[in-house]
Amino acid sequence: MTKNSKKEIFSYFQILFGTFLMAVGVVVFIAPMKLAPGGVYGIAIILHHLFGLPIGWTGLALDIPLLLIGTWVLGPRFGLKTIVGIVSLSLSISLLEWLYGHNLLIDSTSAYFLLSLFGAIFCGVGLGLVFKTRATSGGTDIIAAILKKHIHLPLGTTLILVDSVIVIMALVAFRDWEIPLYSLVVIYVTGIVIDKVIAGFKSDKTVYIISEKHEEIRNVILFQLERGGTYIQGEGMYNGDNKKIIYTIVDRKELPTLIHHVHEIDPQAFLSIVHASETLGDGFKPLEKDAV
Repeated sequence: MTKNSKKEIFSYFQILFGTFLMAVGVVVFIAPMKLAPGGVYGIAIILHHLFGLPIGWTGLALDIPLLLIGTWVLGPRFGLKTIVGIVSLSLSISLLEWLYGHNLLIDSTSAYFLLSLFGAIFCGVGLGLVFKTRATSGGTDIIAAILKKHIHLPLGTTLILVDSVIVIMALVAFRDWEIPLYSLVVIYVTGIVIDKVIAGFKSDKTVYIISEKHEEIRNVILFQLERGGTYIQGEGMYNGDNKKIIYTIVDRKELPTLIHHVHEIDPQAFLSIVHASETLGDGFKPLEKDAV
């Protein structure tokens, strides 16, 4: 078995695991509280509480026509992985509905915020794992893509608008102002967790250093921190002097050491430190076509 085929198989296991985590978030935490944080499963949760329909099969019934319409309007951009993701999410939710039911984990209104938070974390981690395989969650993603083609808004903005309509539907259906508020918490936290899963939890730091003693600082970076860097040619705005700007990336643990040495070498040096959400390449995470 080749390396690429192993990665492809692993990506499908990742989709299955991710959709299972999403199912836990929906069935155990979100659905029992009648929250509808967007997506077709937000609609499915509303329909479940109004008419007793199963969430898993209802979500799949909504996803299939959306997938067909999206393919017709946008072209065949939805690959096998997206289909696997849609089907496995429905099956995982249906399995948990059968095993667990729709009982509140903690029957206390004081715990609603905690429940919505954990539901968002499970859904965010699961969605992040699915997105890392370059699959999509289907559902309102497809609606947003279709609307974007006609109203010319950014995809993220369009998705928020679509999900907001579903949140308002929950308010109208259940006549409870707490539901949309907790639903918005779920939407917000889920987005943050998805970004973290995709970009990674490491906190590398991008550092720009301007100093007349750039050679000494270079030696510290190369031989003490064992990191690389790049010289960027610059020009001072005030007097037009040529400047050598050191560009380097270090781990968060190495940053205090670098700052200390730069201060020892040149107390007049200028440093600019920027958070690097993802660093790929030699000395960091390997640069691969499916690294994120």
